[in-house]
Amino acid sequence: MKKREFNRRRFLKRAAGAAAGAVGFPYVVSSSALGSDGSVAASERIVVGCVGVGPQGSGVMRNFLGQKDARVVAVCDVKSHVLKAAQERVNKHYKNNDCTAYNDFRKLMARKDIDVILSATTDHWHVLTALAAVRSGKDVYLEKPMSLSIEQDQALRRAVHRYGRIFQFGTQQRSGRNFRLACELALNGKLGKLHTINVWSPGSSEGGDPTPVPVPEWLDYERWLGPAPFTPYTKDRCVNRLWWHISDYALGFIAGWGIHPVDIALWGGGDRLTGPITLEGKGKWPTKGVCNDALNWDIILKYGSGVTMNFTGWPCREEWKQKYGKVQSHGTAFEGADGWVHVNRGGITAEPKELLSAEFGPNDKRLTVSNNHVRNLLDCVKTRAKAIAHIDDAVQGDIICQISDIAIRLEQKLVWDMKKERFINNDTANRRLSRVMRTPWKL
Repeated sequence: MKKREFNRRRFLKRAAGAAAGAVGFPYVVSSSALGSDGSVAASERIVVGCVGVGPQGSGVMRNFLGQKDARVVAVCDVKSHVLKAAQERVNKHYKNNDCTAYNDFRKLMARKDIDVILSATTDHWHVLTALAAVRSGKDVYLEKPMSLSIEQDQALRRAVHRYGRIFQFGTQQRSGRNFRLACELALNGKLGKLHTINVWSPGSSEGGDPTPVPVPEWLDYERWLGPAPFTPYTKDRCVNRLWWHISDYALGFIAGWGIHPVDIALWGGGDRLTGPITLEGKGKWPTKGVCNDALNWDIILKYGSGVTMNFTGWPCREEWKQKYGKVQSHGTAFEGADGWVHVNRGGITAEPKELLSAEFGPNDKRLTVSNNHVRNLLDCVKTRAKAIAHIDDAVQGDIICQISDIAIRLEQKLVWDMKKERFINNDTANRRLSRVMRTPWKL
């Protein structure tokens, strides 16, 4: 790891310089700096900067703070009170005042000492911040969903590969034992021949007062908007319960929450999910307020391999509730000729029940074991191995959410070419694969 070696040399050089300049006093390097007290030596720490430190970002940041070999040194947000709270949290954790706060993510990206960027901004900023990180030689933990367009997904994928960066997507269900087990049962034919995958997530919300009001003093609204079209500020526009469901900033929960069960569906479907994909569906839409993403949806995606994926919002189809038991507002269920397995964050169920104690042989496909998404990223930063939710899988999951959203907006039967990543013979649908960004922002 060239960057890690550079950091080590830099640390030793500083120590030697300080010792030479300390006339009359012996130079002492603390045991914690050297790692002899059970901590990690400064030269071996992975240095982290956090962009977007609201509720989700601060949650992931706390995970980084809990890792002994990680060191959070900088935070960035366009909400002054959120930024201050994050800085104070970091400083309190390390018992110092070393954390630097930034209003502009580009200044944070310019720092040469930072190895990893956590980006948990609003969705419409995800790709731009991740691209800046990758191009400045940093590895990335990117919150889900990935973007507002497939063109943005593709641009980020190209950059990650071009610059050889480690990428972790925030689909943390991959770091859960039950989700891994469900996927391995499907992958290894324990259910018989896989024919159906049922997927559902919470639906989106409506509302929001459309009356323009003054921008609050704690918000840099121009920077918050960034590449999004200019719209006068309205009450609570920039809080999670609203922007999540406004199409200028997000696709709603068809992507924001839907990516979680969809990601598990693709993980367990594996090479059984080959194209082309024929899809159609309908959505339920808001009738008032500023929120304008689909409140609910029901979409059928038929793969060329013969597997069908059914994707809905909550409440899901009534027959799924009756069949699987312990159904929550989200879930993924794999159905095969000989049985089924259903998994969500509350647990795992199967029919026959004996599937849950199935044994795997030496020739079975086993998935990467991770018990902590941040820990997995940090380990991969050191080894340069693929993270468990790497860029290629992340893009494929995001694409399913994107084409599902396009299908319900157009209310047309569409055919998706998985290799070319375009709709077949449908210019109207293909025009929705990209979005114009407000000047001066661009991919």
